[in-house]
Amino acid sequence: MKAVPLIGIARHRLTIDGEGVTTLVAFHGCPLRCKYCLNPTSLQPDGVWESYNCNQLYEEVRKDELYFLASCGGVTFGGGEPLLQPDFLKETLKLCKNEGIHTCIDTAGYGLSDYDEILNHTDLVLLDLKHIHKTDYEKMTGRSMDRFEEFLNALKKHQTKIWIRHVVVPGITDSEDHM
Repeated sequence: MKAVPLIGIARHRLTIDGEGVTTLVAFHGCPLRCKYCLNPTSLQPDGVWESYNCNQLYEEVRKDELYFLASCGGVTFGGGEPLLQPDFLKETLKLCKNEGIHTCIDTAGYGLSDYDEILNHTDLVLLDLKHIHKTDYEKMTGRSMDRFEEFLNALKKHQTKIWIRHVVVPGITDSEDHM
């Protein structure tokens, strides 16, 4: 299997990145250039990034199975933008789901399509809502909202469980009009 270019792995003992105890698999890179960025290290070429193939990554995730069982947790694929690596994400999600590991994607919903198979193996999506109006979304991210809307439609079609996230940034997203 082809290795994904760069991934970081973090183990969390909190429920900030999904349900229960989670292992966060952070994908490198994001096409959005938000006025604020939750994870600017995902855009930098250096750091703690490694290459894995799907089976290697799955074996890393499995190391935390006892935590998952005790807390109803699982693996969260975030980043960066995991939807930019659809083939790798699909295969790794399948490996995890087939072994009963809860799967979650933390995303801005800006991927490369091909969402059906991804969402077939996803239990939860943490959806970062940048803005609800097209022109303001474009000002905020530097991109059109079309890909986000495509992903949102796929979520509706699959009836995937969603947690909406929205970052409140003083001077950018904290105005009464924005709210």
